Amino acid sequence: MHLRRTALLSALFVALACSAAFAQAPAVQRETVGNRTSENIPALPPALVEQLNRYQNTRGAGVAGWTRDGCLLVSTRFAETAQVHRVCQPLGMREQLTFYPEPVAGITPVPAAAKANGFVFAKDKGGDEFSQLYWFDFDSRATTLLTDGKRSQNGGTVFSRDGARIAYASTARNGTDRDVWVRDVATGRSRALLTEGGSWAAMDFSPDGRRLLVMKYVSAAESYPGVVDVATGKLELFPVDGGKASFDGFAFAPDGRGVYFISDEPIDGKPQEFSSLRHHDPATGKLTVLSAGIPWDVSGLVIADDGRHLAFTSNEDGISKLHVRTIPDHRPVALPALPVGVIDTGAFSPDGTRLAISLNSATSPSDVHVIDLARGALARWTRSEVGGLDPATFVEPTLVRYPTFDTVDGQPRTIPAFYYRPANVPAGRKLPVVINIHGGPEAQSLPTFNPTAQFLANELGVAMLVPNVRGSSGYGKSYLALDNAEKREDSVKDIGALLEWISRQPELDASRVGVIGGSYGGYMTLATLTNYPERVRAGVDVVGISHFGTFLKNTESYRRDLRRAEYGDERDPAMAAVFERISPLRNASKIRAPLFVAQGRNDPRVPYTEAEQIVKAVRANGQPVWYLEYADEGHGFRKKANSDYFNAATVLFWQQHLLGD
Repeated sequence: MHLRRTALLSALFVALACSAAFAQAPAVQRETVGNRTSENIPALPPALVEQLNRYQNTRGAGVAGWTRDGCLLVSTRFAETAQVHRVCQPLGMREQLTFYPEPVAGITPVPAAAKANGFVFAKDKGGDEFSQLYWFDFDSRATTLLTDGKRSQNGGTVFSRDGARIAYASTARNGTDRDVWVRDVATGRSRALLTEGGSWAAMDFSPDGRRLLVMKYVSAAESYPGVVDVATGKLELFPVDGGKASFDGFAFAPDGRGVYFISDEPIDGKPQEFSSLRHHDPATGKLTVLSAGIPWDVSGLVIADDGRHLAFTSNEDGISKLHVRTIPDHRPVALPALPVGVIDTGAFSPDGTRLAISLNSATSPSDVHVIDLARGALARWTRSEVGGLDPATFVEPTLVRYPTFDTVDGQPRTIPAFYYRPANVPAGRKLPVVINIHGGPEAQSLPTFNPTAQFLANELGVAMLVPNVRGSSGYGKSYLALDNAEKREDSVKDIGALLEWISRQPELDASRVGVIGGSYGGYMTLATLTNYPERVRAGVDVVGISHFGTFLKNTESYRRDLRRAEYGDERDPAMAAVFERISPLRNASKIRAPLFVAQGRNDPRVPYTEAEQIVKAVRANGQPVWYLEYADEGHGFRKKANSDYFNAATVLFWQQHLLGD
C-alpha cells in the first residue's frame, strides 16, 4: 500500500511539474467491480474498513402507518435496502414483508374501513426514480403492479375513506406533466382525472369520496390549491391571498365542508414570513389560525380517522415540536415530554386513540414511538441498532450563528450552522474542519443522527460544520428567496463568510478545511473550490451540478420547469450569461484542491454528465480527481454496500488530503 501511494504521488508530482508549461491531465487508474467504477481511488485499507464498520451498521426505522388490526408498518433496513416491516407491540418483533434489491418507499396502508387488506408501496429500478406503484395483499401475501410499469413516475398515494379509490400523481400521459390519476380498487381501472399540465398532487378525498383536494406545485414559494369533482373531473381552484403563496398540508375537515391547510398567505392583509396551520369554514367564511402563537414554519398535518384530533409539528430553529389539537374546538392536548430532536408526524391509530411518530436526534437514529392521547404516555415501538457503539460517546451539535457579508435592519445578517465538535480535545490542539452543505437548495440541514459526523469527531478528531445558507427553508420566505436566479452566488459568499469565521476560532485549524455536499450542495462544493481556492484543502462533490445550463438541458423533462423557477431560465440570454459566469465548469481552472466526485449513473435529477464534465475539466488542468460511479444508483446511494464503499473512500480521501501533510 505504501509503495503504491508513493508511486501515485510521484506520478502526480511529474504531472504537476509539466503543467507549468502546458495543461496535462494525470493518468487515470480505473477499476470496475460489479456495478462500481472507480478512478484514481486507492485500495481501501482493511483497518479503515474495520474501523468504520460499526458506524456503517447503524440503522433507523420510520413509521408508515397503521394496519386495521393495530399493528404498525415501518420502513427499516436489515440487509442492503430499506423494506417494509410490521410491528405489533412496543419493541416487538419486526416482521419483514417485502424483499427487494431496490429500496421500497411511499408506503400507504388502506384505511380500516376498506374491504381489501393491504398497502400500496413504490419502487424504482437502480435509483432512476421512475417509481411504479404496487399493492401488497395481507391475505394472500401477493404483490400486484398497479401502474404502467414503463418509464413513468408515480407516487403520492391517497386512499378514499372507504378504501374504494386510490389517487396518485403520474407522468404516464406524456412523461413531462404530473397528472392526478384515480384507480378503482374493485375493478382495477385507472384513469387520468386531472390533466391541466404542470406538477399536480392528490392531497385528500372528501369523507364521501366525491371530491378530491389537489395542489399544483410551482416552486417552494408558489403552489395553487383546488378541488376536483371525482365523477366529472371538473377543477375548481381556490383563491390565493396575495396572488402567490406556499402551501403544504391540505385536508378536509371531518365535516366534509371545511378544510385544514398550511400556508404562508397574508393574514388580515399582513404578509407572513412563516407557514401556519389554518382552518377555513366556507359556510361562514371564517379563517382560524391554529398555530398563531408559533413564529416558525409548521408541517406534518395529520387528521385522525375518527375526526376527533389533528396533529402537526413546528420547526423551531431546526428542532421539532409536536402539537395535537382537538376537533372541532382546537384545544391543545397535553403530551408527554419528548426527546429533543426531529419529529415526523406519522399517523393516528384506526380508533384515533394513539399517535405514531418517528423521532430522530443527533445522538440516536430514527425510531418509532407511540403516544397514548388519553393517558399522555409515550411508548417506544422500535429500538434501532447503533452498530454496537456506546451512544453516550456520540457528539451532540451546538447551534452557532456567524455573520455574513450583508445586513438586515442595519445589523450583520447571521447564518445558522450546526457545529459537531469532538469531545476531550487536548489543550492547544487545532481541529481540522469539514463543512457539509445540504442540497435543495430549498432544504434545511437538521440536527439528525449522522454516523459520518460521529466517526469524524470520535475517531479522527475532525469537527463538522453544517450551515443553512441563504435559500434554505425553515427561516422564512424572505430568507428562502435570497439566492434565487442571478443571486445564486450570494449563497456561496455565505460559505466564504463561514471560512472567515473558522479563521477566527482559536480551536479550529483554518489551514485544514474540507467541503462536501450533495446535489445542489455538490454545486456549492465546487463553487467554494473555485471562489476560495486558497482557503479549502479538499472537496467532495456528490451528484452535484457543475453547470446550470447543461443541467437544465439534461435533467428529466418533468423536473425542468420546477428547477427553472428556482435557478433561472437558461433560455433567457441574460440568465444564460449568469450561468456561464458562475458555473464551476467554466471556472475549473481555479480549482487547486484535490477533488472527489461521486455519481449515480441513473440519476434523473442531476445527470451523470454533470459529473463527467467537471472531472474532465479539472483533470485537464493537471489536478488530481477521484471519481466514483455506480451503475445501479441514481441521485445518491441507497444500497448499503455502495454507501459503505463511498463513505470509506471519502474518509480515506480526508485522511490523505485533509489530515495528511
